[in-house]
Order: sequence, then structure tokens, then C-alpha cells
Amino acid sequence: MSIPPRFPVTPAQIDQVVASFYARVRLHPKLGAVFATHIHDWPPHEAKIARFWRNAILFERCYDGNPMAVHRAAGNVRPGMFDDWLALFDETLTETLPEDLAQAWSALAHRIGRGLRMGVVEGLTPFGTVPRLT
Repeated sequence: MSIPPRFPVTPAQIDQVVASFYARVRLHPKLGAVFATHIHDWPPHEAKIARFWRNAILFERCYDGNPMAVHRAAGNVRPGMFDDWLALFDETLTETLPEDLAQAWSALAHRIGRGLRMGVVEGLTPFGTVPRLT
């Protein structure tokens, strides 16, 4: 028995959103430099992230990474960057997909983003100190 998708986006639409988003990331004044430190071959990275979204939305079980560990280990990812990431992602969704799909995917991305942001904050916060959220 297969699990129905969270919302009816196609694999082709996922690929289109991911490619458009990362084209924008590379030009972004803050995010571009952060990603450039870690990503040197964009097509495999985009394919991996498309698998992440197909897993999260379509339940294809084709992604086996650990986004929390990757973001925490990066060393240059800061909590405040998720605001820019989500704004750019929302812009991409709005310009790429019909409104209902863009809104559904945005809600999921924001939920995932909140979790990643909390994990980054936790990873940057020494025990017994106040978290820094920017």
C-alpha cells in the first residue's frame, strides 16, 4: 500500500523548483557565499535535494541523508539565514507553481526550516548559555 502525497505536486515540478531555487541561491548576496563554500558540483546537489523533497512530499523513500547533521556540521550556517532561505524559497514557489501548491509546499518548508533552525541554534549554544537566534 502506498501513501498518498501530501499535495499533488509532480516530480518534474519538484525538479523545476529545486533548479530555480538554487539558481537564485547562487546569486543571493548572503546565501550564495555560504552554499559556495560547500557545493562545488551543483547538479548532484540539486538531484539530492530533489530526492529530499520527493521523499517529504511524495513519500518516495528515495532520500537517505540527514539534513540536521549537515546544517549543524557546516560551520557557517547561522539561525538568521533561514529567514533569507525561506523568503527565497517562497519567492521561487510562488513564481513556479500554482497558488495552492505553492502555499502547501511553503507551509511544509517553513515547518522543516523551523526544525533546522532550532537544531542549528542548539548546536551553536554552549551548555548553560542563552541561545543566539541571529
